[in-house]
Parts: sequence; C-alpha cells; structure tokens
Amino acid sequence: MRGSCLCGNVEFQIGGEPPRIYQCHCSLCRKQGGSSSSSAIIAEARNFCWIAGQEHIASYVRPTGFRSDFCSRCGSPVPNPLRATAYYWVPTGLLDDSMNLEVGAHLFVGSKVSWEMIPSNGVQYETAPKLSELIELVHSGS
Repeated sequence: MRGSCLCGNVEFQIGGEPPRIYQCHCSLCRKQGGSSSSSAIIAEARNFCWIAGQEHIASYVRPTGFRSDFCSRCGSPVPNPLRATAYYWVPTGLLDDSMNLEVGAHLFVGSKVSWEMIPSNGVQYETAPKLSELIELVHSGS
C-alpha cells in the first residue's frame, strides 16, 4: 500500500496486511487535521518504508509529547514514529487505496464535537485506551 502527501513530495509504502483504522475525536487531533476527527492506521515499522521526501518533513512537538509531522511544502500531515514503539502513525487520507479498510476503534468519543455522528463500527472509548491495547485491537485479525 502506497501513500503520499497532497503535493506528492513525501511518499511512503507499507507492506503486509493493513491494520484497522482508528479515529480520534480529541481536540488535539481536530486541530492537527482541521476536521472533526483524525483517521489513522498504526503500521509496524518493519513494514514501513519512505520512498521519497523525508527532507520535506517538518515537525511540531508539544510539551506533552504530542507530535505532528507535516510536509513543509503542502502542509499535509505525514507519518511519524509512534512514540517509543516499533510503529508508525499513518494518516489514512494519505493512502492511495484506503477504500476497503475497516474502522477498529473510536477514541475520545466523550470529546467529539456536537455535530459529529459516530458510526457504530469499531470499539468506542470515552477517552483513550492504553497504547498497547489500541495496537493489539487494530492489528487483531489483520
């Protein structure tokens, strides 16, 4: 599965079976993505490969550790290493072929905007599960 930013400067590839998507409805993810939620997959680092454009990636890190990497040309959020794990956070909208991916979880449903309707697919968490639990959930069955 391949993906890229809006301008095409940053490109990557993910091998193996794709995990399920998680959608986060917290205020940080809403601000980072400019929408009601953030949709992403958690890809195993051993299956993730940059194809082009790493030199075009800029980062913003909050004191809490929240990290947002983005293309310095078009501003698209781009994959970044998921904290101190062997995984990458990958925005689903960057994937060239994401039409058949399934949603496995909704995070921070207690923080969603009032006008957002969360579908019944996926496990719903009022806040967030432990990262290890989320990783296990989205990779189970994949």
